[in-house]
Amino acid sequence: MAEKPEDLNLPASVVTRIIKEALPEGVNVAKEARQAISKAASVFVLYCTACANAHATKVKRKTLHGNDVLEAMNDMEFEHFVPDLKESLSAFRKDQQEKKESAAERKKAAHAAAQAAPGTSETSADQDAEMPMAEESEDLVTASAEDNDLAESSSSSADKGTEQES
Repeated sequence: MAEKPEDLNLPASVVTRIIKEALPEGVNVAKEARQAISKAASVFVLYCTACANAHATKVKRKTLHGNDVLEAMNDMEFEHFVPDLKESLSAFRKDQQEKKESAAERKKAAHAAAQAAPGTSETSADQDAEMPMAEESEDLVTASAEDNDLAESSSSSADKGTEQES
């Protein structure tokens, strides 16, 4: 539970964003009004949670479910919101199910790919991927050393040419 009553308030930024989205453009809301709306919203959430908890307790559960919240809305006499909330809950559940199925398909495809390439594991593939980089860096060091040798030989021959002119 919250240590202080103000810990139960909704974040001001969230409340402000909701207010801005709900009102037509160009309407200003005083700071005092935003605070009052925030407090009212917090009280509503706490009341709805208490009602949903009472419903869950009736059916001997400790976990609140979406249906408990819908029943709480009926108990609080906000039944005209229930159809829209049911639709939102249904869309949320469908979205969650699609995400779950998509993750299962990706996992299945990754497993099938691992099975299709016998004797290869992710670690050996990672090691193989690192090997060319090590070889490339050796080639760069060799090329750099050769460039230095060429630079030294050309600068020493240039020095000899200047010495011969003197």
